[in-house]
Amino acid sequence: MTKAELVGIISKRTGIERNAVLVTIEAFMEEVKASLEKGEDVHLRGFGSFVVKHRAQKTGRILSQNTTIVIPAHDVPAFKPADVFVDRVKNRPAKG
Repeated sequence: MTKAELVGIISKRTGIERNAVLVTIEAFMEEVKASLEKGEDVHLRGFGSFVVKHRAQKTGRILSQNTTIVIPAHDVPAFKPADVFVDRVKNRPAKG
């Protein structure tokens, strides 16, 4: 599903015009990004959490050059779904 498809579905379901839904979704995404940039997690009960995960420094290899490199410690954004969300996806009917 694309953002445009999501906007269309929400607009149809709520009766709110597409442009207002698009602005709302864009604002939501900007706020999530801004919070994660500050190191703050975003928790949505029943859906999941947008979190910042810390990756420790590690050693990697460039196989084509047969060299070893050090990958510095860094933070990455991640999404952790809520348990009820995971259960619904796990227990959905199988596609044939």
